Amino acid sequence: MKKPRKDPPENTGLTTRRAIIMGGAQLAVMGVLGLRMRELQVKQADQYRLLAEENRINIRLLPPARGQIFDRTGFPIAVNEPNYRITIVREDAGDIDEVLYRLSRIVSLSPEKIDETKAELKRRSPFVPVTILDRLSWDDVAEVSANAPALPGVTADLGLSRAYPLGADFAHVIGYVGPVSDFDLNRIEDPDPLLQIPRFQIGKTGVELKEERELRGKAGTKRIEVNAVGRVIRELDREEALAGQDIQLTIDTELQNWVQARLAGEAASAVIMDVQTGDLLALGSAPTFDPNLFVRGISTTDYNALLNDPYRPFRSKAVQDIYPPGSTFKMITALAAFEAGLVDANETVRCVGHKEVADTRFHCWKRAGHGNVDLFKSITESCDVYYYDLALRVGIDTIAEMARKLGVGVRHDIPMSAVASGLAPDKAWKREVRDQDWRIGDTVNASIGQGYVLSSPLQLAVMTARLATGKSVEPRLIKSRDGVETGISGGQDLGITGGTLDTIRRSMYAVSNERRGTGYRSRTVNTAFKMAGKTGTSQVRRITAAERARGVTRNQDLPWERRDHALWVNYAPFDNPRIAVSVIVEHGGGGSTAAAPIGRDITLRALYGDTPPLSAYPNAARADVRNTFRQMEALLRSLDSDRNQGSKA
Repeated sequence: MKKPRKDPPENTGLTTRRAIIMGGAQLAVMGVLGLRMRELQVKQADQYRLLAEENRINIRLLPPARGQIFDRTGFPIAVNEPNYRITIVREDAGDIDEVLYRLSRIVSLSPEKIDETKAELKRRSPFVPVTILDRLSWDDVAEVSANAPALPGVTADLGLSRAYPLGADFAHVIGYVGPVSDFDLNRIEDPDPLLQIPRFQIGKTGVELKEERELRGKAGTKRIEVNAVGRVIRELDREEALAGQDIQLTIDTELQNWVQARLAGEAASAVIMDVQTGDLLALGSAPTFDPNLFVRGISTTDYNALLNDPYRPFRSKAVQDIYPPGSTFKMITALAAFEAGLVDANETVRCVGHKEVADTRFHCWKRAGHGNVDLFKSITESCDVYYYDLALRVGIDTIAEMARKLGVGVRHDIPMSAVASGLAPDKAWKREVRDQDWRIGDTVNASIGQGYVLSSPLQLAVMTARLATGKSVEPRLIKSRDGVETGISGGQDLGITGGTLDTIRRSMYAVSNERRGTGYRSRTVNTAFKMAGKTGTSQVRRITAAERARGVTRNQDLPWERRDHALWVNYAPFDNPRIAVSVIVEHGGGGSTAAAPIGRDITLRALYGDTPPLSAYPNAARADVRNTFRQMEALLRSLDSDRNQGSKA
């Protein structure tokens, strides 16, 4: 029996239309997906294949070449030398322990070095290369490179390291570089990513520190492809690093070398300055040290030996250390009094060997006294009592103002470490710093460069240059940056009465060239190179009344550290000044015996341009000078030999 046929539902047409629409939408989506898959698999296949291998595109920093440093003639004094090294990147290495173990079987790698490397890797970002070893031989580098597949994350490459061809001669001027430390990172407000690279070298002292930003340069980058085991497949692109600026100093290498040899065996310093331009031609400080030791890694033994040396070789004595200037300060006191109109050049003071001030006896260095003394004689024979009398009339504030005008008690802006400000004290300073009132005895002591007065050898050279020219000459250490000359300041007129300055200059000439002058024994007989100078001796101990009664103990009979400092300043030639010189010999005794001969020798060396001939010296001095020069020549030959051996190594 046939079943009756049912009529179709009334919504059949609607369902069919929906199906068509849904099917079309599905086809459209599938088409878009297909096109996108084609885009990814065909057009962008290379890029995503690289990314698929665990993001194996790495970006590496390219350290820039550090700017080099040259002397005024273009001689290199801080250079970059090739340095083969091995680095490791944590994110590429995988099992660090295993990789370092394998590496230790190829090159000498101590357990201490392994522990140090692992600690450094933990402290650094995973993508930052950490140096394991440096200063390797080519054979070691070649063997590591040949075993690269077994050493994932390890790379042997060629970098640059700082070197100082002249060793110790420029240690206090240039300073040295060393690896970035946590201390450096904490004190430097610098986001430069280069500083995060372990063992990246930055300036630690001297010009290297003060000109760090200019010398460092800018980092470059490279994008590299590595495979699953960390081996570099290819370099994708590169942006080269920008090298640091080259810097040229005003220092003359040969003169600096000679000055250091002349200071050898002393705790001493010397400054030679061009009085017209302010160029610092030499900055000697003795003893010194080899800055290469700090670049390569100084041993504890060597470091402690330098640190504990009583002559303090780490100190840049020419600019960093400050001393009572002693009698070299007397020209300042005289100028203060004369410019204030309180005295004239013909007025005399009676020196009987001492002066009573406020129930205190202040002594002259000459126990029997100098008799009647005017300005000319007071400088020539260095009478103390004359200046005690001037100081009581002029007062400390006027003296301090003149000192600062001549460059003492002023920090001079040169790019060296810890450049000292010195001290030209006044009443306000003592109230602020010592919370005490100024006393008349303080003024008396200050008048002869004792008491609170302090100056550096650099400041004394500036003072002498200003006395020679009457202008506010400023010291200059940087001659040019990347070949662009820095500004030269001849200085403004000091505004000191010409007649007064002429009297001071003639008196300084007499110090060196008249028989009663305290520097007469250190004169030169070459009339073209006559000097105008001043001796100084500054006490480092108090002489009691009891000692004076029985006779003051001679310096040579005292322990070294209790002897007086010896000082000397001069400019030359007298009639056409070219250079100013200052010398300080720590605990040298008298300025006339210890400092003045050194000042004369380096003055003549600067003016002659070579070792001075014996004919420039008085007959009585030639035997001693000949002996000194022979010792210096032997020392210079020894230093040259050591440098040659070091460069070969």
